[in-house]
Amino acid sequence: MDHLSQFATALIASVTILTIILATDLGRRRVTNMRMLRSVLAVAVVIALFVHSLPTSGNAPSFQLIGCGVGVICGLIAGVLLPAHRGSDGQIYTTGGFGYALVWIVLSTARVLFAYGAEHWFAEGLVRFSIENQLSGPDVYANAFVFMSLAMVVTRTAVLVTKRRRLRHAVAGQTATEQPAAV
Repeated sequence: MDHLSQFATALIASVTILTIILATDLGRRRVTNMRMLRSVLAVAVVIALFVHSLPTSGNAPSFQLIGCGVGVICGLIAGVLLPAHRGSDGQIYTTGGFGYALVWIVLSTARVLFAYGAEHWFAEGLVRFSIENQLSGPDVYANAFVFMSLAMVVTRTAVLVTKRRRLRHAVAGQTATEQPAAV
């Protein structure tokens, strides 16, 4: 995978993550541990395949952390757009709709467009920006986007876990209050 351009790398990584997220979250889907784990594992595989170095000089760590922060914010937004409810069978489900899909599609497209632009539209400007801000090469940008994806998926997963826990506790609380008092 070392021979791929930044654009090809971003395209493969973004399409892979987007496909898995939309396949597991669109429509009415049961919340299971495997469903949540599948998304996190997909991003972990993308990291293993596409993160070749971890630049630590200059402002590279801060820039990569910014990618994580943006991912957390976007993951929270995606989580809000993925409502959860208890089905008539007692299981917990989410319903991923247009707004949810749009968040993931827009962010995936933005990553790919940035990578394309970095090679074709604004390469000189990006080099100048990197020098002025002490960012050490294209790996900083690639990592920031991959870490953003990871943070977004992990945050979305944390939101799902929280929603599932609240719905389970709400039912447990209802059951406890419906029990007759001991005399």
